[in-house]
Amino acid sequence: MTKEALVKAVAAKAEITQKEAARAVNAFQEAVREALARGEEIRLVGFGTFLVRERAARKGRNIRTGEEITIPPKRVVAFRPGSDLVGAVRR
Repeated sequence: MTKEALVKAVAAKAEITQKEAARAVNAFQEAVREALARGEEIRLVGFGTFLVRERAARKGRNIRTGEEITIPPKRVVAFRPGSDLVGAVRR
């Protein structure tokens, strides 16, 4: 589903205009982005949790040369689905 399709679906479900739905979707994206940048978790009960995980430094290989390299640590975004979402997908 594209962002455009999501906006249309939100507009239909909430019985609002697509312009209002687009503002809501954009506001949600911005709020999630800002919270994750601060290292916070976003818990949507039944749907899931957005969180930031720390990935440790690790050894890797340069594919071209075979040389061993060190991959630096970094923060990555993760999503842990909630029980309602998992149940809906399994049906």
